[in-house]
Amino acid sequence: MRRAGRVLVVLDDDPTGTQSVADLPVVTAWDVEDFRWAFAQDRPAVYVMTNSRSLDPADAERVNHEVATAALAAAADMGLQVELVSRSDSTLRGHYPLETEVLAEELVAAGQPAPDGVLLVPAFPDAGRVTIDSEHYYVVDGEAIPSAQTEFAKDATFGYHSSNLRDYVAEKSEGRIPADTVVALTLAQIRRGPEAVAEILRGVTDGVPVVVDAAVESDLLVVAAAVESVVAEGKSFLYRVDPPFPRTRIGQRAHAPLEAAGIFAERPPQPRSGLIVVGSHVPTTTRQLETLTLEHPEVTRIEIEVEQVLDPDRRDSHLRDVVDRAAAALDHGQVIVSTTRALRTGASATDSLRIAREVSAAIIATVQGVLAAAPPRFVIAKGGITSSDVATHGLGIRHARVLGPMLPGIVCATSTARPAGPSGATESSEPDAAWCGGAAPAPTRRAQSSIASMPSSAS
Repeated sequence: MRRAGRVLVVLDDDPTGTQSVADLPVVTAWDVEDFRWAFAQDRPAVYVMTNSRSLDPADAERVNHEVATAALAAAADMGLQVELVSRSDSTLRGHYPLETEVLAEELVAAGQPAPDGVLLVPAFPDAGRVTIDSEHYYVVDGEAIPSAQTEFAKDATFGYHSSNLRDYVAEKSEGRIPADTVVALTLAQIRRGPEAVAEILRGVTDGVPVVVDAAVESDLLVVAAAVESVVAEGKSFLYRVDPPFPRTRIGQRAHAPLEAAGIFAERPPQPRSGLIVVGSHVPTTTRQLETLTLEHPEVTRIEIEVEQVLDPDRRDSHLRDVVDRAAAALDHGQVIVSTTRALRTGASATDSLRIAREVSAAIIATVQGVLAAAPPRFVIAKGGITSSDVATHGLGIRHARVLGPMLPGIVCATSTARPAGPSGATESSEPDAAWCGGAAPAPTRRAQSSIASMPSSAS
């Protein structure tokens, strides 16, 4: 890929996508200049935190158009070839097939060939998400549960009924893509080796979806090697994948966990304690929150009450109260700010998404208020959308570099922009903020968190 001047541009619909990679640039904004900065880092992949899973379909479509247009323009200016990757969820949530269809349109608009196929690779073996004979499973405590039977398939916005990926494509395309037209790349075929897979991919045309099995990392490596060989021959693909596939696509191996001294050596300790922000409402998160409060009763817990957030007459005063209480408590110990645990849904998927966005906006306002009043020593944000909003809007991060994992599956990145203050974010030549996030690598450790350590200058 490096010899050919090809770069992956990974549109990350949730900030956990970088959890499997290391030493790569990340942008949270997508002007052409942002991509010029990212491409100038001379790395094989660039990640773009679109957070589109938190958007309604129209906004997700707009964001994907904007990102692809800017990335392709910057790449053309710099003489690079781009492969577009739509990074999404191993539990099959997100705007599919909308996002890959938008990216295909942008490639054609930029004068590039229409994709021969769209590879769907939701498997994340280290996190217990595997695909076997096109059936997608979530492995918990040694039991393989079909994905359609998990809590994630009941998502108010992105729910689904099909664990078989060919049927899932037909379901999500509302029948426009019949299941029997979807190509299945099975373990039996993959384990014959890269050339056997490449032979199948050579026959893929007209943008057909290709659903890919994977049970272990080596399955992904075989597919990545096969893809590289046929792309070098002139085939073109889009990708709808989970975190491990981009890593194998660029030939990167898993990075060893980072040492704390290597991240924070130049950061003096701060007097205040840490702020823990919990927005995710899935039952797993609620169980984790209950465990945290039981094991650490000394931590102050403050709730953002969703019913008050959704009431225009009570919202602002309620959030001011939450900020004041959190800022005062940070002088004495760690503080948890969580949304109320009862899930509030709307009459439709669109209405449910609107409610989620209002709650997310309240979380951002709370974090910004606490940072202005009493900057904490660190911020831990639990939940994918929450993590993205805290990093992008709460801390004002625009450009960053993934260093590697803080723990297996928990990514750590350094930012080249100071967190946003009253005057907004400002660029700095040295990293002065760090954030971490991702899904844990084993079924028994499924935290999705993002940590942002505030620099001493923030106070």
